[in-house]
Amino acid sequence: MQAKFRLNGRVHRTPLVHSQTFSRMAGCELYMKMENMQRTGAFKVRGAMNKIASLTPEERAAGVVTASAGNHAQGVALAAAQAGIRSTVVMPTGAPDAKVSATEEYGSTVVLHGATYDEAYEHATRIARTEGATFVHAFDDRHVIAGQGTVGIEIVDDLPDVDAILVPVGGGGLLSGIALAAKTVRPDIRVIGVQPETARSGYDSWRNRAISRVEKPVSVADGLLVKRPGDLPLRMMLRYVDDFALVSEEEIAAAMIMLLERAKVLAEGAGAVGLAAVLNRSLGLEGKRVALVLSGGNVDLVRWANSLTPKTLHHA
Repeated sequence: MQAKFRLNGRVHRTPLVHSQTFSRMAGCELYMKMENMQRTGAFKVRGAMNKIASLTPEERAAGVVTASAGNHAQGVALAAAQAGIRSTVVMPTGAPDAKVSATEEYGSTVVLHGATYDEAYEHATRIARTEGATFVHAFDDRHVIAGQGTVGIEIVDDLPDVDAILVPVGGGGLLSGIALAAKTVRPDIRVIGVQPETARSGYDSWRNRAISRVEKPVSVADGLLVKRPGDLPLRMMLRYVDDFALVSEEEIAAAMIMLLERAKVLAEGAGAVGLAAVLNRSLGLEGKRVALVLSGGNVDLVRWANSLTPKTLHHA
């Protein structure tokens, strides 16, 4: 609950929107938590804001460092700028120019290093050690997880009789935070993680009760491409998460198209996985009140348009 008060006025309380169209298609009462309307276009800013708000004066003076090629980079950059502290973001050399520019516009120093996220991550941790700065992990950090958990608090506040919450899963910070927050208020809520079939390390780790890796995860849901979940998120997932669903690339792409065509909502692939899961009716949610977390809306429109195929369009 401390994170809720820390974030008050710093992030948007995003709407929880009922969809008659998707409710009819899924056979349940479907609500969408619109984190695509969040500051920076994604939920990640919540965790970054909470982490930076928790720093001591000495830590603030030393600044923060992170590694990211996606939404976490902009979340940390904005949170640091608002706190008036220095931030450095390490991105792989192939990071899209638009994301580099957006991060710099929030005031961060961007360092391009390495061909992969792992190489950028190692370089960022070296910078943090050398400068005595705080490294802000994208998901394996209790303050970051608590910040993401405020999404769950808002869902339960707005829909007290919600039966299930579907949450996208990459490193597990959002899922573990929401699961803990929601079940603290309502232990009977069913919390379900959703992950691409082709990037399933979170599901495999949860099922096997031990860290499992996917060395080359690929998906249109590029915000969920991690090789393994975090240690702390997995421990929390094993305690609080009730179920998992895997969705195909065709189902994710079709969900993105349906959100745009039928709800006029632009969601990135990571944000669309929950809708993909509920529409295939594999979770037994018919007749229930279900909340989906649309985790972000930062879509590379040119890349996405080029990826569309007749099969995908037919699936939608």
